[in-house]
Amino acid sequence: MASRLVLVIGDLFIPDRAPFRKLLTPGKIGQTISLGNLTDPPTYDFLRSLSPDLHCVRGPFDLDPTPSSSNLPLSKVTTHGSLRIGFTHGHTIIPQGDADALLIAARQMDVDVLLWAGGTGRFEAYELEGKFFVNPGSGTGAVMTGWGSAAAGGEEGGEGGGVPSFCLMDVQGDVLVLYVYQLKTDENGNESVAVEKVSFRKTNPTAAAAS
Repeated sequence: MASRLVLVIGDLFIPDRAPFRKLLTPGKIGQTISLGNLTDPPTYDFLRSLSPDLHCVRGPFDLDPTPSSSNLPLSKVTTHGSLRIGFTHGHTIIPQGDADALLIAARQMDVDVLLWAGGTGRFEAYELEGKFFVNPGSGTGAVMTGWGSAAAGGEEGGEGGGVPSFCLMDVQGDVLVLYVYQLKTDENGNESVAVEKVSFRKTNPTAAAAS
């Protein structure tokens, strides 16, 4: 049986700091969504090895891991179950990371779920007006510090910024279950992977109106 799991990862920036490679193995991922700033061919090849169904959108700092990188779209839409899922890096949404601006983008794309990265290096997930918004953070903990630069995350990322993270989505019908993986570092420098589960159910407009 083919895996339903969808890997959502973005803002890799610094490929030699990808701490999750041992957790991600071929055959367990049904689809991979890269949210931009994919900066080298080996990382692209690694993501494709996880699942041949690889979808990429363009970030501000992609460095041509494939010959077609310059032609990558700014956004795409895919469907899982009854959910339309849109994804974009988010650097063209102004103000960046603004909830109202993201809501407008989700309406324009006509999606139930919007995935974005935006260079924050910080995981976010929330519902707004019946839609679900997910920022998986940075797969390497890198944070955009300004146009043309990125900084590696560290212990200062304890509140979310700079903490390496990615998400796995499992969609069944109108229900999306999100598993968030974050690499935490304690005060002694010991690293451990924390996993959090978040669920979203698409609202049936007819049922909601009747209630």
